[in-house]
Amino acid sequence: MTKVKIVYASITGNDEDIAYVLTEKFEDLGCDVEMSEVSQTDAADFEEADICVIASYTYDQGIVPDEALDFYDDMQDLDLEGKVYGVCGSGDTFYEDFCRAIDEFSTIFEQVGATKGAEPVRIELEPEQDDIDHLDKFAEELVKKAKEMDL
Repeated sequence: MTKVKIVYASITGNDEDIAYVLTEKFEDLGCDVEMSEVSQTDAADFEEADICVIASYTYDQGIVPDEALDFYDDMQDLDLEGKVYGVCGSGDTFYEDFCRAIDEFSTIFEQVGATKGAEPVRIELEPEQDDIDHLDKFAEELVKKAKEMDL
C-alpha cells in the first residue's frame, strides 16, 4: 500500500482544509495517509513515506512561514531519492509573491532527490469546488507517478 505523508502549515485554516481534502482523496485511492501540522512534525518522517506532500501558506514577503522554518531547514538533510513529492498551498493574489513558499519547498524536494509527481496547486484563499477538483487531480497524479516508480 502506498504510504502518503502530508505536512501542512496553516494560520487561517485554509491549508489545513487543503490537507483534509487531500487526505480524503488519497484514502479513496487506497493509500495509507498520515497528516500532521508542520511544527508537530519531524522532517525525517518523509523518509518513511512513498509520497511526500507539503501544503503551506506564504508569509510576509513571500517566505516560508515561521512555524515551518525548522522543518524547512531539516528537510535539507534528508535523502528522498525514490520518493514522489507534491506541493500546494493557499495565498492571496493581492500579494506579489502569491504562494511562493510552495516554490521554496519544491526546490528543497528537488535538492534532496525527490521526484516531482504533479504540478503545484495554488489556491486563492480558501479552497472552493474548482480548487477541490484540482486537488483531487493532483492526488491522482501523485499516486500515478508513485505507481510508475513502483513504490
